Amino acid sequence: MIQFLQMGCLFLVLVSVLHYPFVFSSNIPFSNHLCRQDQSLALQQLKFKLAIDDSASADCDSNGHIAYPKTFSWNSSTDCCTWDGVTCDRITGQITGLDLSCSQLHGTIDSNSTLFQLSNLQKLNLAYNDFSPSQISSKFGWFPSLAHLNLSNSGFSGRVPSKVSYLSNLISLDLSENLEELRFGPHTFKLILQNLTQLRELYLTFTYISSALPSNFSSSLAVLNLPSTELSGKIPDENFHLPKLQKLNLGSNSDLTGHLPKIKWNSSSSLTELDLSSSGFSGNVPDAIGHLSSLSFLDFSSCYFSGTIPQSIGNLTKLNNLRLFSNNFNGSLPSTISNLVQLVEFDISSNNFSGDIPNIFSNFTKLKSLSLADNLFTGLFPSSVTNLTKLESLILSNCSIAGPIPSIATGFPNLILLFLSDNLLTGEIPSWIFDLPSLKFLQMRANHLTGQLKEFGYNLLEVLDVGGNKLHGPIPRSFSKLVNLTTLDLSTNNFSGGLDIGMFSNCKQLRRLGLSFNNLSVFSSHKHMALPSSIGRLYASSCNIRELNFLQAATRIGQLDLSNNKIYGKIPDWAWSDWQSSLFYLNLSSNFLTAINPLHDFENLVYLDLGSNLIQRELPAPPPCMFLFIVSKNNFTGKLPSPLCRMSTLVILDLSSNSLSGVIPKCLVNMSRSLSVLDLHDNQFHGTVPTKFGRESTLRSLNLRNNKLEGTLPQTLANCRALEVLDLGENLLNDTFPKWLGTLPRLHVLSLRSNRLHGPITTSRKQVLFSKLKILDLSYNDFTGNFPERYFRNLKAMMISDRTGTPTLYIGEDLYHDSVTVSIKGQQIEIVRILSIFATIDFSSNKFEGDIPKYIGNLRSLRALNLSHNRLIGPIPQSFGNLSVLESLDLSSNQLSGKIPQQLATMNFLAVMNLSQNHLIGRIPRGPQLDTFENDSYSGNAGLCGFPLSRNCGDNEMPQQPPSFEADEEEDDPGFMDWRAVVIGYGCGMVFGLFMGYVVFLTGRPKWFVRIVNEEGYRMVKKIEAKRRRRKRRG
Repeated sequence: MIQFLQMGCLFLVLVSVLHYPFVFSSNIPFSNHLCRQDQSLALQQLKFKLAIDDSASADCDSNGHIAYPKTFSWNSSTDCCTWDGVTCDRITGQITGLDLSCSQLHGTIDSNSTLFQLSNLQKLNLAYNDFSPSQISSKFGWFPSLAHLNLSNSGFSGRVPSKVSYLSNLISLDLSENLEELRFGPHTFKLILQNLTQLRELYLTFTYISSALPSNFSSSLAVLNLPSTELSGKIPDENFHLPKLQKLNLGSNSDLTGHLPKIKWNSSSSLTELDLSSSGFSGNVPDAIGHLSSLSFLDFSSCYFSGTIPQSIGNLTKLNNLRLFSNNFNGSLPSTISNLVQLVEFDISSNNFSGDIPNIFSNFTKLKSLSLADNLFTGLFPSSVTNLTKLESLILSNCSIAGPIPSIATGFPNLILLFLSDNLLTGEIPSWIFDLPSLKFLQMRANHLTGQLKEFGYNLLEVLDVGGNKLHGPIPRSFSKLVNLTTLDLSTNNFSGGLDIGMFSNCKQLRRLGLSFNNLSVFSSHKHMALPSSIGRLYASSCNIRELNFLQAATRIGQLDLSNNKIYGKIPDWAWSDWQSSLFYLNLSSNFLTAINPLHDFENLVYLDLGSNLIQRELPAPPPCMFLFIVSKNNFTGKLPSPLCRMSTLVILDLSSNSLSGVIPKCLVNMSRSLSVLDLHDNQFHGTVPTKFGRESTLRSLNLRNNKLEGTLPQTLANCRALEVLDLGENLLNDTFPKWLGTLPRLHVLSLRSNRLHGPITTSRKQVLFSKLKILDLSYNDFTGNFPERYFRNLKAMMISDRTGTPTLYIGEDLYHDSVTVSIKGQQIEIVRILSIFATIDFSSNKFEGDIPKYIGNLRSLRALNLSHNRLIGPIPQSFGNLSVLESLDLSSNQLSGKIPQQLATMNFLAVMNLSQNHLIGRIPRGPQLDTFENDSYSGNAGLCGFPLSRNCGDNEMPQQPPSFEADEEEDDPGFMDWRAVVIGYGCGMVFGLFMGYVVFLTGRPKWFVRIVNEEGYRMVKKIEAKRRRRKRRG
């Protein structure tokens, strides 16, 4: 009986084994070799063909896996089913699984590989190896039982074979991140989706698909991961409603467009991850998004979404990550965000959110990263963030946060990064910031912070940037203990005192140091206490530096700004030698340098500014790869060096205010394909303006003012379509008005002053010319004829009124400041940086005739208008009252008649007005600004009366008629004064004049005053001589 029971139990066991076969892996020991010999041999041959290379699985560790050579355990004397990574069927011994991920394998897998002899594979994982330059063989489609295939991060390239679509049992396919451009053919992707009906997970990151996204995905699909696949077109709504979809990632496909569906989101309630970042999605976020109650990850960053965030977002209470940055969202933050207490990351930066930052963060106890930067918020610092104990990153830059930083913070023990730059913060930096135990990155630049810097309680700090504030006092010596510093920027504050730069010698990681624009005096007390060799960028402008010994160890310096210091003489030879290979940016402007070494050995130097020094020599040839070359305001002499013409990368060339001579080389015009700025003003160049400006020209600014150039203006300048500033003033050019310049679409500044230009100014009725012009100076020429009224109708840019509250903008660029010489407020001045709102017209000292066009009154942005010393007649237009921002008005020395318009009394910014030497009559209007002008503004108008003149206006008194003038050519200037008045004035002013003349002409400064005195003196002498000749003839 017992024997019978034993036999029965054995029978049941055998039946169970046969009915429930199962697989085994290397974790289960076997006494016998069950692995088939042919398959063992196939694996051994595979091992033999592939080498072991540590770098082949370098990315494995960063993705949370451990890389090691699994094939080391493959020994032919042991059962292959026990080998690492091998899984077998326990009954048949067939190999059903092969996992060689992170095995440090290097080599190729081609169609002859013994891998394809393992025909019963159900799982194959070759991820995180290096099989480049292998292509995916079509034999991968010969695994009829394969359910899981992972070839990600393994170096495969080329086209994905269509035979992969034969894997009809495939559940998971991962071809991600084969960065050698693995790609699908035109139809392969659709074919795979049609045939793989069991597919649940599809990972194709960085696989080139380049087609529209179809709608025929498997209804079993749970994961669709297609970022960076070059998808295009509009996404079908059906893809949002796959019934089992849990993860959808279509990010980083910029040509993929669409809108979020407004209905049926409830059918996608299983969705846990939704990533549309860096795609072309746009429109509003609908209320229906609140139905995605299982979402834990939501990323809509860097898209084109707009509108407000719906209140329903508060229903997504399982969210861990919410990324909405870099969109066009606006309005206030919904209060329901306070429900998202599971958030670990919250980033809404770079949008247009407005209103106060709500204090909704107190319950976000799991929050590690919070960024609200670059929005339109207002109000105070959100105090509710100061008790978040797990917060590691807080970014509130450029949020217009005003007021003080809270003085008490109970949280932040784990805070690593704190960015508060570009706000309106005031008061002192609170003590708790200096005592944050984990802080590594602190940026608070461009605020209004005051007080002194305190000592940091911990030395983990790597980046400290407090530039652009109002901090004062000395720089703490304890900064020398911040040995982990890589960046320290203290520039543009009020720090003062001596700074021994050797204090940073222990900061061996320091790469960037900014000290510019303080009240510091930087020195080194010992030659061995210098900046560390790690320093790569030093900004020390305006630091009272006298010598450079503290830089002797800085052999890796790449960017060096020592401008506006007190460096005298010559740069030391050791510096010139040590920096040749590393230096790419050098600014030594505004020092007292008298000499420089040759420049040609600086092979990497692209930016060199030596302007405003005392260097006297011939101009050296610049390094070959220059981007910017500025040597203005020195005393360089001679002709331009020929290597200058071979600099194909040069964008900005400024040689102004030197003593350079010769003709301007034609090659500079040929460089205009790369050249943006050419400034040669205030030199001694002669000859003509180069003539061959090509159609490919990128020239933005051309300044040849105050040379000895003659001839005509080259009409090829009209090819310079990017030209914004053209200054050819103070030369000897002899031509008619270049109306063809009016077609330049970006021309803001045109100065042709003080040349020999002549003739009338005409224009076509059909052309709209000079529509962008803001500064127009034709003074001191010989133009004739009626005033060019039609041009004033074209000056559209001057008709736009200034907007209050707009930021200060300048014409040009940050690296170079455009300049122009203008006559304004009675003085000739050089504007060294041109405001974009500055508008002026100067037609003075010509021979224009006729009435002043009324249309000038429409040029509402004019700041200065000078029409003096012409032959204009008629009244002053009443429309001048529309020039509400006009600061300077000069209509003197014309033949204007009639009354001064009452409308001028409304011009509240008028600081200088000159109406003298005309035929004006009547009572002078009164007004807040007009009442500030003295007699000189109205002299030479015999018919004027009232304040400030001594002549009263009687009720019955008729205004005196203007005196008649003879039509002599020599007397057609109505500003002619009787010679007796001149003698009286001469007697009274002789003593003062002799003294001032001595000072002015001895020094030659200011040049504008010397020029005015010379010109006016010459005119006066000619008038007196003419008067005497007439009296002789009459006698």
